[in-house]
This record gives sequence, C-alpha cells and structure tokens, in this order.
Amino acid sequence: MEEKEIKGVQEKEDAASGKIGSSLFENMQYFHDKLQVDKNFDIIYKMTLVADKNASIYFMDGFVKDTIMQKLMEYFYSITPEDLPEDSHGLSHENMPYVEVDLLDDKEEILTNILSGVLCLFIDGYSKCFAIDCRTYPMRSVQEPEKDKVLRGSRDGFVETVVFNTALIRRRIRSPKLVMEMLKAGNSSQSDIVLSYMDDRVDKKFLAELKKRIENMKVDALTMNQESLAECIYRRKWYNPFPKFKYTERPDATAASILEGKIAILIDNSPAAMILPVGIFDILEEADDFYFPPVTGTYLRVTRFCISVMTLFLTPVWLLLMQNPEWIPGSLEFIKISDPVNVPLIAQLLILEFAIDGLKLAAINTPSMLTTPLSVIAALVVGEFSVKSGWFNSETMLYMAFVAIANYTQASYELGYALKFMRLIMLVLTAIFGIYGLIAGVIISMLFIALNKTVSGKSYLYPLIPFSGRQLARRLFRVRISHYYE
Repeated sequence: MEEKEIKGVQEKEDAASGKIGSSLFENMQYFHDKLQVDKNFDIIYKMTLVADKNASIYFMDGFVKDTIMQKLMEYFYSITPEDLPEDSHGLSHENMPYVEVDLLDDKEEILTNILSGVLCLFIDGYSKCFAIDCRTYPMRSVQEPEKDKVLRGSRDGFVETVVFNTALIRRRIRSPKLVMEMLKAGNSSQSDIVLSYMDDRVDKKFLAELKKRIENMKVDALTMNQESLAECIYRRKWYNPFPKFKYTERPDATAASILEGKIAILIDNSPAAMILPVGIFDILEEADDFYFPPVTGTYLRVTRFCISVMTLFLTPVWLLLMQNPEWIPGSLEFIKISDPVNVPLIAQLLILEFAIDGLKLAAINTPSMLTTPLSVIAALVVGEFSVKSGWFNSETMLYMAFVAIANYTQASYELGYALKFMRLIMLVLTAIFGIYGLIAGVIISMLFIALNKTVSGKSYLYPLIPFSGRQLARRLFRVRISHYYE
C-alpha cells in the first residue's frame, strides 16, 4: 500500500475515533462548524505561515494578551523549513517560545481548550494541535474580602480566577506536599475545580471518595458555583440546616485549614474556598482568634460562642417568661412589658424575624449612594413609629434588634440561618405548649446538631463526640501555635 493511501486510512480512523487529522483544511472545516465562527464575533481564527506551511490559530477575543500574540506571530514568521522539526513534539518542547504548551489530538478536548481561552495552533501536515496557554482573565484586584474582615492580619482575598487563588495559597505553603489537583464538572460549563490538600496529612480514603463523587456528577453546569457543587457532593439530610461546608474568602484561613489536613475546593469564577470536612467547632473559628495573643484570642472565641447561644435562646425564653410573669424574679421585673400589647407577642416576634431578613435583602439591593438616607428613614419609620402606632412593643424591638446584630458576630451565613430556623421552631413551640414546647425545641435543636454528619461521614461534634480532651481544649481555647505540633 502506498504512503498516501496509508495516510488516508489513518486519517479516516482518527476521524472515527474523535482525533484530528493532519489536513489543515479538514481540521478548520470541523472547528469552524463546531465553534460557529461565522456567528460568534469573539471566536477568532487567523491564517498564518509556519516555515512555509499553512497554519491557523483559534483563540477567544479578550482572553489573549496582545503582546504575547505579537511575539508568537513574529516567531512563527521567523521559522525556516530547515528549523522545523519533523514531529510536533520537537516543535512544542524545543523551539516554541512559551512555557505552557501542550499537544492535543482529541477534538472535544481541543474545543474545551479554545472555549476556555487557550490559543490553539493547527499546522498543515501535523496531526497534533499546539495548545498555548497564554490566556489572561479579566479580574478585580486582590483585596480584603468584605465579609471576612479582620482587625489584624493579611489584607488579601480570593478573586474569581482560580489560578490566582491557587497562587495565593502557594505563597503561604511552600511545601512539595501541597497538591493542587484539577478536575472538571458540567457538560456545558466545563467548570474548573481544584482540590487543594497536603498529600501527607489528608484523609486518603475521603479524598478518593470525594474525587469519585465529582467525577461521577451528572450536571449540565455549575450555575451557582460552590452551592451547585455542594448539593451534588452531599445529597443526604438536605433538611438539616446546619452547614456541612465552611466558606472563606481568605487565603490565610484556607492555608491554615489545609495544613490541618482538610481539603479546600476552589472553583473558577468563585472568590471563595470551600473547606471540608468540617464540624460545628471548625465553623465557629475565625481568623481573628489567631491574629491576637492567646488570652485575647480565647476571649474573642468564648464571646462569639456565648453570643451565638444567646441569639438562639433569648427571645424564646423571654416569650416564655412573658407568658408566665409569676416566674420572673423580683430583680428582673424590668423585663416585663409596660405598654399595652395590641398584637400577640409571638406574632410580633415572627413578623420581626421576617422583617429583618427583608431589610437585609433591601440593603443588598440598595445603591450605595442611597444607603445612608434610606437607613435614616428606616430607623425613624420602622423603629420609632412602629412602636408608637401600637404594632410592636419597645421590648420586642429591643430583643430582636440584639438578635439581628448578634448574628454577625460569626461570619458563617449558613450557621446564622441554621440558628434562626431553630429559634423559629422554639418560638412557635413555646407559644403553643409553654415550658414543654421550649424543652421540645431545645431537644430538636440538639438532635439536629448531634445527628448531623460531616461530608466524610464523621461526627459533627468532634472533638466532643467522640471525646478528645486535647483537641476540645484547642477548639474552645486559643493556645500557643507551637503546642499544636508537640
């Protein structure tokens, strides 16, 4: 069989197996149709010459730097036929003037690379595509996140570009044991997912199970980024509101969790890391606890824990005492309601619970230039006149204001809403059944926490259950860092 016939048979086999051929025209015809170049203005192809051979470049407008593109074009025009190696491997790894160059021959993989912003070069006679990763993403500056601010410590934060986020972690952990493993999910979105962990400290069994869950996900796109991934990873006990993941936008907190043996999941287009597995004590920890001396850090941690407990029990206990005023000791007579109660207390508390969430949503959607005047109007109208009109009593407004503000003592929104749902259950049960309803609400809340499991299937209350005195002391009190490794 002649050489041309052999080559033709090989190209047919490659086409049937999803591989590109050596004919530039056929490759361009295929990718023109798949990428719909005639319809998409931002998908650009450019014809060029590489050592007197016809070549074509495909790339996404806005993802490639002009200066890098100019340097590559100068290099392509400068190559002579004598300089061109016989195989594509020699061209990419010996002569190509760029660091990140891969050889691809799978059509679907090449399509994904082009749509991800990678510059792909096809040369006539070569059955490999040169994927040159010279992309750059539009991004905001690396600055301190609004939600995870600290009084002392570093002021950088994650952004929406996963490569920059991994670099911020690498800057803090300079160990060859740190692994950044890339996965993809979503049939349409092909979202980049990075698993970051210490190879000598991570739970290998859980890591393998987590990778298996991500690889077996059947989802079209991660439309809500981390929340979409979280719902795919952990499907059990969706009704339990207590969080199974810890979210942080701080690279220092993420690096500290990785060093403890946990896994950090970074998703492209998301400015936060998802830490797992975590329990209730992990979620209550904050970066400020470690940026201050042990005494101050312990005080901040204990204060945060006590206030979280108060937000859960304050209004249900007060409602119970208002239903049974004879239980109020003489020293606490001042907590009684002095004005007439026109609306039942349980109705007032429930209305305010929902009203606070409504005000949060309004604050999020309010333009920054109108925030101050609208806040003043809300304070006057909602605060003072709602009491004067008789809808609410001042005591009810006071306790609900404390609860609303105290929820922000810890950064986890998920934990804050979990406590809110437990508080609503307690309020309703207390209003209906009195002291027995409050006890039932406490038991229900404890069961929700105790029966909850981490993503790895371990106890949510570790190191309390199973008990580990040393680890529990570390979770409750801020000890010296050097003690961690003794």
